[in-house]
Amino acid sequence: MRSKRMRPRFVLAGLLLAMLAASCATVPITGRRQLNLIPAPSLYALSFDQYQQFLAGQRESTNPEQTAMVRRVGTRIQQAVERFFAEQGQAARLRGYQWEFRLVESDEVNAWCMPGGKVVVYTGLLPVARDEAGLAVVVGHEIAHAVAEHGNERMSQGMVTQLGGMALDKALEQKSEQTRAVFLTVFGLGAQLGVQLPYSRLHESEADRLGLIFMAMAGYDPRSAADFWRRMAAQSGGAPPEFLSTHPSDERRVRDLEAHMPEALVYYGR
Repeated sequence: MRSKRMRPRFVLAGLLLAMLAASCATVPITGRRQLNLIPAPSLYALSFDQYQQFLAGQRESTNPEQTAMVRRVGTRIQQAVERFFAEQGQAARLRGYQWEFRLVESDEVNAWCMPGGKVVVYTGLLPVARDEAGLAVVVGHEIAHAVAEHGNERMSQGMVTQLGGMALDKALEQKSEQTRAVFLTVFGLGAQLGVQLPYSRLHESEADRLGLIFMAMAGYDPRSAADFWRRMAAQSGGAPPEFLSTHPSDERRVRDLEAHMPEALVYYGR
């Protein structure tokens, strides 16, 4: 009798494991396997909705030169990313993207890219970026987070933890408040809309590497990346030790970027 009662549990566990196995994806360039349970259309619909809510509460820059620079850098990196995936025979990975590049007024030194290609740069970042190459470091990095599907990976982990595998399909289909709550938690869009929670060290390192290649493909010298992150370190006035942070230390980040430089320069020299 005991074995019969326990059998459904094993069946459910098997179904969940099968679902997880079927939902594994591969990060471009690095080849790392990741768990992506959220269908892209569902994730993009949530993303675009929250993006519009964010813009409604912000003041966009009226500086024509700076706004044009953000759009120019963003478009060049967008085209590089599209070219990269086309060359890899993976253009379908970007299906459903609706690229936009906005500059909003804020003293915060920040930028982000939502799933589906919605990019926002804060005016506070521009003095640290200094020029188009510096801006390309950040935009390439943030777009890399999106196309590497780091957001999907984080939300998938949150959905499994909070809703469970059996509730996943139903929650997504109905776009329930639970699903939206997981999205807001994962992307840090609750109390402060548009302020994303820190990515893990692994995600940050992947975005650094991919972003370096994308900016190089867009025609920006990747050797400017190390100088940009040194300026960011000086701007921060000192960061906590690496073991207390989800981000790589400034020293490690620069060291890793320099290690990836030969790979990026191959793309820059094309």
